[in-house]
Amino acid sequence: MNGPDIDPRDQSPPGAPGAADRRRPRWVYGVGQEPDARFTFANERTFLAWIRTSLGFLTAGLALGALAGYAPVARSDAHLAAIVLTLCGVLCAGLALLRWARNERALRLSRPLSSTLAMPLLTLALVAVAAITLEIVL
Repeated sequence: MNGPDIDPRDQSPPGAPGAADRRRPRWVYGVGQEPDARFTFANERTFLAWIRTSLGFLTAGLALGALAGYAPVARSDAHLAAIVLTLCGVLCAGLALLRWARNERALRLSRPLSSTLAMPLLTLALVAVAAITLEIVL
């Protein structure tokens, strides 16, 4: 007899038909074999690190945008830097989800993990923000 907290659907063996039908997105979980849980958890931790980075960008953009009104000069440059930082946060979150899904799918299909364009893009954006900031400060 099952306890009140046990869902009878959870009793199927791993890899049994129908086990992946409850998980979303199906284009990720509906293929291949269930990978070692350690790799799945590592992939999730990487996703969460990207989300933390995204939140940092968004926070920096918001703070710079709020403080731009108090800048005596180069107010438009401060607003531009705030917009770039905010866009970096949005881009980082979107790319984090895409990267997680691609890596999870690759793990399930026993394929090599793909590279990402996110790191060079975000690096270039931060160099642009640094250049704008230096222009404001100097």
